[in-house]
Amino acid sequence: MQPRASLFALLLFIPLLSACVTTSGSVSGKGASASSPSTIGIDVGETSSFRAMVPARELEREADKEYQTLIQKAKKQNALVTDTAQGQRVVAIARRVIAFAPRFNAEAQNWKWEVNLIRDDAVNAFCMPGGKIAFFTGLTESLKLTDDEIAIVMGHEAAHALREHARAQIGKSMATSVGASLLGQFLGGGKYTEVFKYGSSLLTLKFSRDDESEADLVGLDLAARAGFNPRAGITLWEKMAAAGGGMPITWLSTHPSSANRIHEIDAALPKVMPLYEEAGRKE
Repeated sequence: MQPRASLFALLLFIPLLSACVTTSGSVSGKGASASSPSTIGIDVGETSSFRAMVPARELEREADKEYQTLIQKAKKQNALVTDTAQGQRVVAIARRVIAFAPRFNAEAQNWKWEVNLIRDDAVNAFCMPGGKIAFFTGLTESLKLTDDEIAIVMGHEAAHALREHARAQIGKSMATSVGASLLGQFLGGGKYTEVFKYGSSLLTLKFSRDDESEADLVGLDLAARAGFNPRAGITLWEKMAAAGGGMPITWLSTHPSSANRIHEIDAALPKVMPLYEEAGRKE
């Protein structure tokens, strides 16, 4: 009876995996369309349906637990510096960028966004699922980032959460693990093992190059709408490249740099500069 049950589970799983690979749901912003992209602003198009394998609310709860653990550790070490002038600068920039987050994910308006600055030499920043943002002073101080450059980083990291890249990456891993486990059991290869666990810290999750490219472009759009100069995307990566040889940059380890990166940002400027100019006229 066990092989028959395994076959049944495998047959149920194959259509699910096929659907994840071949279909996707658009989460484009208002006015954006994958079939008729706008000439102004970034058209995000479709997103991975592997997201459907991971409950969003559960992932956000796990992310919040990890984030709060990090914040409590920073407090104990007197490293939480959000209330300083530098911290409030980062928070103010974040608020302006976050205001446009629902364009790329309607659920973002219900997230309990949180922004903190942590005193640490790490040249790093992140935004976890559900809008939990952390910046490290190593990023803001070592590279002497301008407000525009901080906004570019903020937009990039928020884009990962808005486009649910972590959820999709975990879904892909789960699909691979479930498929391998069910197939192995059907072929008599061993006991089925529970794979519906996230396994490793969300803080160390790495994204694909496609995810990084999308985050770059969505980040430019968010920053521009918030009134920050998207040309700072180029100066930011020039600073990263210049500093990369002289110091270990955590951000670079998970955000691989290349000549194509600056080229793609430069190519996207005609779509986002009008947003920046419009934001300036509204001030």
